[in-house]
Order: sequence, then structure tokens, then C-alpha cells
Amino acid sequence: MSETTTELEHQYADLKAKNLKLDLTRGKPSPAQLDLSNPLLMLPGPEDFRDASGTDLRNYGGPDGLPELREIFGELLGIPAAQLLAYGNASLAIMHDSFVHALLHGVPGGTGPWRDVDGLAFIAPVPGYDRHFTICEALGIRMIPVPPVDGRLDIATIRDLVAADPSIKGMWAVPAYANPTGVTLTADEAEALAGMDAAAPDFRLFWDNAYVVHHLTEDEPQPLDILGMSARAGHPDRPLVFASTAKITFPGAGVAFFGSSPANVEWMRLHTSAQTIGPDKINQLRHLRFFGTAEGVREHMRAHREIVAPRFSLALDILERRLGDSATWSRPLGGYFINLDVAPGAASLAIRLAGEAGVAVTPAGSAFPYRLDPADTNIRIAPTFPSLDDLEAAIDALCTCVLLAEERIG
Repeated sequence: MSETTTELEHQYADLKAKNLKLDLTRGKPSPAQLDLSNPLLMLPGPEDFRDASGTDLRNYGGPDGLPELREIFGELLGIPAAQLLAYGNASLAIMHDSFVHALLHGVPGGTGPWRDVDGLAFIAPVPGYDRHFTICEALGIRMIPVPPVDGRLDIATIRDLVAADPSIKGMWAVPAYANPTGVTLTADEAEALAGMDAAAPDFRLFWDNAYVVHHLTEDEPQPLDILGMSARAGHPDRPLVFASTAKITFPGAGVAFFGSSPANVEWMRLHTSAQTIGPDKINQLRHLRFFGTAEGVREHMRAHREIVAPRFSLALDILERRLGDSATWSRPLGGYFINLDVAPGAASLAIRLAGEAGVAVTPAGSAFPYRLDPADTNIRIAPTFPSLDDLEAAIDALCTCVLLAEERIG
């Protein structure tokens, strides 16, 4: 039996009286997940500062990053180590810099700097990752939202837009366990993106492999070979691949990666050389010693899964019990988020009610360019950080707020 408005109002009053302080906002690793990487704090050790070739990593140099670590993550990402660069802790910084380099200098195969393009635009599948949209907004790049069709990427619309408009210079893509929907692209979808005609000869796929090893089940699919697909389709320079260890080890002290075609890698090397003589190779050595091999990364991520998967199961069980047919939500097989869609017009009210009751939720519209969710339906849930008890309380409270919001808007 559905809960009446009076019952929901009483439940909400009880929530406010509890003075809760719960957080479902960012997709942060929990303290237990961070503890998995604590041995990094003792590595590499006072006498360990050389790579396999004997190079002293304490000094300047090595702009491409540690070769042995690039081999490990090249295997995990499906990218030859020679086409993979290892940098500092933040892949977002590399994405931002890639835009800046393109704006100032253009990219291989292009006709000049992107800043000279009238109405410069990027395709932004929605709902999507708010930090991607923040980069575009900060740099004045117009975003074209493309909603899904039946929960999948709208390839037909994207293909038509890109083929018709030379001001569209690229597209965001999170191929595995997308933020926030949890959707993973199929090989056919990736092939379509790699091979579609583009009016802009220097069209780029910003391919953010943020969650490629973040599985919630024992099924651990291999990454899509977007570089090979694009090369076979005659567009070898199209993808720029980004990844990091941010949610693998320590988000503030990890290693980020950039992979692409030989021409794009040389382009990145050239422009990065004006910024730095080399990355933090000691931190890269620390990660190399910690993981040892690509299988070491996989084993580490299985330990993450043991911590994270029960949180997703708990959240999904509560959504099923409380919301039933009044909302829809994703059931991800990996990644960090659950995508909740409520009745049109109810999301912002539900989030405001939750905040007033002490449950912080990502602001309404965050998963859309310029924070504009036209139907006001989308809520992003990040279940990883809270304890199980706090998560149970937070999800249950959010459900009360969703149901109450839907009742209030009629």
C-alpha cells in the first residue's frame, strides 16, 4: 500500500527532528577503501628510487612517466605503452589541458586553433559527469546535450549532429559504467562513434575511462579498443583516452594517464613540455611497487568490490522497497553511482527537502550542462562513502523526500 501524504509528512517531520548529517554527494572512496592502499605510505622506501634501467627517479626527466607503470596500465586500458603517458594525480587536469592546448594551438589534422571556431561546441550525452561539463563551461565551449534513447546512447542523433556541423569539435564519452547512469557502451556503439563522419576533420572523442576496472560483479569485461576501432575506420587521431588511479588508490595522490594515436601523443608531449620537465616519478614508482603487475591491480579492485558491492545492494533494495513504481533507477554493474529518475518536476524539491532534513545530495541538474535538467527528474546517488548504517538511513530518508515531493507537486 502506498504511503499517504499525511504519513509522509509525519515521516519527514521525524527526519528533521533527528538532526541528521548524512552525505550522498560525491563519489568518494570510503575510509575502508582508502585503507586498502595504506601500504603506499611506506613505499618505495629510502633505498628504492631507480627504475628497471637504473635511472635515478629523484631527479628531473622522464616526461612520459615510468615505463613499467605504463606497461601495467597499458594492459588494463588496452593501449600500447608507447602510446600511453603517465602524469600527475588528476585525469581531469589532463582533460582540461587537452582543451587548452587545442584552443591555443589546434590538434593534429586540424585547420588551426579551436578558439578561432565560431560557436565551438561539444556533444554532451546526458545525464553525464558534472566535472566534464564544468571544464567546458569554464573554457567557454558550448555544450549540446543529447539525452538517451531507451537508456542507451542516441547514436543516430549524435551522428547527424556531428556530420552536419563543423563547429562541433568533439564529444564526451565515459565508455564503462558511466557517471551517473552506470551504462557501458557496447562494441557496436563504440564502432559507430569511431567511424562516423564528422564535418570537423579534427573531431575528437574525449574518452574518459574513469571506471574501467571498477566492477561490482565477478564479470570483468575488457576495455573497448577505441584506438584500434578508430584506426581501422580511418580516424586514428579521433580518440583521446584518459584514466587515473584516483578511485583505485588515493584520489589526491594517484597517477593519471593519457593515451592516443602516435600523432596525438607527440602533440601532448610537445605542449606538456612547456609546463613541466617531468611528473612525480617517485609516486609512480610507489604505485609500481604496490601493484607489481596488471593482475595486482585487478586483485586490488576485487578487494574494493568486497567493500563497495554491499553498499550498492543495500541502496537498491531500499529504492525497490520504498519507491516501487513511483520512480526508476539504474542497476549498475560497476562504477560509483546510481541514477535515480523521479516524477517530472520533483527532483529539485526532493533534494531541497533532503538537505533541510540533513541529507546532502548532489544538487539538482548537476548531471546536465549548465545544471539545467529540463524535466527536473534526475538525482545522482553516490553510495560508496557512507558507512552501511549511514547509507541505510540516508537512502531511506531520500526516498521519503522523493515521495513527499511527488505528493506535493501533485
